[in-house]
Amino acid sequence: MSSNSDAECRECQELDAAEAEARRVRDESRATDCRVLRKRHRDAEHGERP
Repeated sequence: MSSNSDAECRECQELDAAEAEARRVRDESRATDCRVLRKRHRDAEHGERP
């Protein structure tokens, strides 16, 4: 699912880490928020579209 630009993008990395931490502490609401924010970021910054 991740492209090479995602692997190098600091914001993508931060959102991935935040999601992982949220899942670690079983905060599924925050994990979902991170996925939504990452999707919006990818659409805006990496030009990804569904």
